[in-house]
Amino acid sequence: MPTRRTLLSALGGAPALMALPAAAQDATFPNRPMRILLAFAPGGGTDLIARALAGPMQGILGQPVVVENRPGAGGNIATEAAATARPDGYTMLMGNHGPMSVNVTLFRNMRIDPERALEPIGLVADAPLVVVVGPKSRAQTLPELLAEIRAANGNITYGSASNGSASHLAAALMLQMAGLTAEHVPFRGAAPALTDVVAGHLHFMITTLPSVVGLLNGGQLRPIAVTGETRMGVLPNVPTVADTIPGYKATAWYGLLVPRGTPAPIKERLFAAMRQALSDPDVIRRLRDEGAEPSSMDGEAFARLIRWERERWATVIRQANITVD
Repeated sequence: MPTRRTLLSALGGAPALMALPAAAQDATFPNRPMRILLAFAPGGGTDLIARALAGPMQGILGQPVVVENRPGAGGNIATEAAATARPDGYTMLMGNHGPMSVNVTLFRNMRIDPERALEPIGLVADAPLVVVVGPKSRAQTLPELLAEIRAANGNITYGSASNGSASHLAAALMLQMAGLTAEHVPFRGAAPALTDVVAGHLHFMITTLPSVVGLLNGGQLRPIAVTGETRMGVLPNVPTVADTIPGYKATAWYGLLVPRGTPAPIKERLFAAMRQALSDPDVIRRLRDEGAEPSSMDGEAFARLIRWERERWATVIRQANITVD
């Protein structure tokens, strides 16, 4: 018969024994298929970047990595689904600046705070936007476009993919920093907005490179500036907005996040796989073809970026009185 001391000794060791399955699970992660949720439909910039990353990560991790599109509500549907998933590393979110940093100001009744509910793994890529003009404008350069806007006393129109979209906020920031006003015309997507720029109904638009590259190659639109800190490799002769408006920067960034509470060893494994995938020459080429620059920013730095973007876009949104549809 076991003594009282023997029983107490056994019970004292129970927590350590009970911890073994979790530790073993972390050590063998992953051992089943994984998924990357994203907030937009197939074919867009976020989708293309997620798929460029998923394939190499699958080979590195030894398990299928499935990209799952969940568009809707300005990105809040996918963001909430990722935030409320089990914190075991098998559900990731390909987050970008809209759902992670902008929506908390645009939407009054969000069910979660993404900054609190999700933990960053690392920044995947950063993509500048392109300022384009069509036949409605005679501008060949950004200074000429700004002069047109100034001379028209705000009677200039520009399009965007929607209220509060990256294209809208980038233009609003540019106008604010230049001390100018123009009339914003929102659309439901970049394609119809660009159609109106090509048709001469709108003066200009700021948009992602993938959405406009065909129109640039066909000569239907003119690129006059890019919104990053440096020129884009695919548009080497196009200057930056910052060359005319010092300090300006507006980019579309993409990064991996997981539900808060995901164990540190799993987050470290995912970051290592992400960084290894982003060193693949084919992945680098695919991202740069989309106008995106691969990143190696870790989770801690990515968290600071999210916070900084949240604060600065809140200021832009309030000053421009931007609301969602």
